[in-house]
Amino acid sequence: MVKIAHESPIACFDTIQQYTDYDYALVHLFEENEEYLAKFEEAKLKGREIILDNSIFELGEAFNSDSFAFWIDYLKPTWYIVPDSLENAKRTMHNMSEWNFKYAGRLATDSKKIGVVQGKTYSEIVTCYEWMTTIAEVDMVAISFDYSLYEQMVPHPNKYVSWMLGRVTLLGKMLRDGVINTDIPHHLLGCGLPQEFAFYKDYDWIYSLDTSNPVVHGLLGIEYKDQGLWDKASIKLFEMINMTPTEEQVRTAIGNVQRFRWFAHGKNTSVDSIL
Repeated sequence: MVKIAHESPIACFDTIQQYTDYDYALVHLFEENEEYLAKFEEAKLKGREIILDNSIFELGEAFNSDSFAFWIDYLKPTWYIVPDSLENAKRTMHNMSEWNFKYAGRLATDSKKIGVVQGKTYSEIVTCYEWMTTIAEVDMVAISFDYSLYEQMVPHPNKYVSWMLGRVTLLGKMLRDGVINTDIPHHLLGCGLPQEFAFYKDYDWIYSLDTSNPVVHGLLGIEYKDQGLWDKASIKLFEMINMTPTEEQVRTAIGNVQRFRWFAHGKNTSVDSIL
């Protein structure tokens, strides 16, 4: 079953962690928040699997490569996401080439590298994907939730429906076209609508996913319904990182986390078993 991680505020990090399969770290917060860094130092000591993200979704551009390499050496995460460039296949491949030349063989760690696929067209995405999985020799490949291509593939007045069904359509087409390499693990970056993940139960080549969606909405008092959601709050989790939620907010967040797990692979746990 796909491994799931949900980012959360520091105040409820330990509680949410009990419902997740691994931990997902935003590197830029290491330099801004000592408590946040401490949570991942503790996770490392516990033997938790960790993916270290380059924070491109939060910052608009990837974290500085030299600083990123420092934090990889320091934390020694299980995986790290090589700095990419949003929807720019050429720049993303260039970044990976530079990373491989400058850092890949010199990091004092066994951390494995994740290459993000970028592009604006199906052809660009396929080219980037094939380059990542052959020439770049990545250990895992990642696919984003919000390519602009999705709104062309599945036009809909609600862009979140386009993003949800767009990624489903993209992966299905890439699989049918023989592009997907099912012998390597894949990671799904973020989500628009949580019910998307019910579509991937037969895709055993999808190794992991991350999203703060159930936590963010729970902290805002928005409960998942049986069918999921049909809208998405615009606030990002890192903007809530220092929030001190109420018990009711945490309870709602956990309820969403459990409903999300049910969407992804049918496993559920009582909220009261943690609180």
